[in-house]
This record gives sequence, C-alpha cells and structure tokens, in this order.
Amino acid sequence: MKKRNHYIVGIHIDDRVSHVPQVQEILTKFGCFIKTRIGLHDIGLHDVGESSCSSNGIIIVELLGDSGRFEEFTSALSGVDGVDVQYMVFEH
Repeated sequence: MKKRNHYIVGIHIDDRVSHVPQVQEILTKFGCFIKTRIGLHDIGLHDVGESSCSSNGIIIVELLGDSGRFEEFTSALSGVDGVDVQYMVFEH
C-alpha cells in the first residue's frame, strides 16, 4: 500500500499584489491535493481597515498525499519571488 502523509504548509507572501497571481496559479494546479486552505492577512505594525490592506499575507494549507506530490508543490511555491514556505510532515 502506498504511504500517504499528512502535510501542513505555511506560505508567507511579501507584496501580495505582485506575487499572489503566481501563488494562486500553483494552488489551483494542486487543488485536488489540498484538503484545507486558510488565508490570513499580516497586520504587522499597521492597522488594517477599509482604507488600507496589508501588503503581506500568510496562507496555511493542509495536504494529504504522497511525498512526490508534496515536494512538487513546495518546490513550485518556493520558486516564486517573495514567497517563503515552511512545513510540517505527519507520517501515517
């Protein structure tokens, strides 16, 4: 039986306006592999309100599958300028 791991991936995006289109393309490509996706705006030192929006953001993604697909996903994201990827792997 093929081993399926459980992955939690944190994606930090600098300058969201410039980099999100590439990140969204990757998330769409791997959509069937993604179980949960949560997007968080980085408030940082500035208040975020109706007249302003943070330029940074964090996406938390839960994935279930094999290591090859996970490595392809994180490699694609890491190749985008302004994107930092960190993760946890739970082996089942």
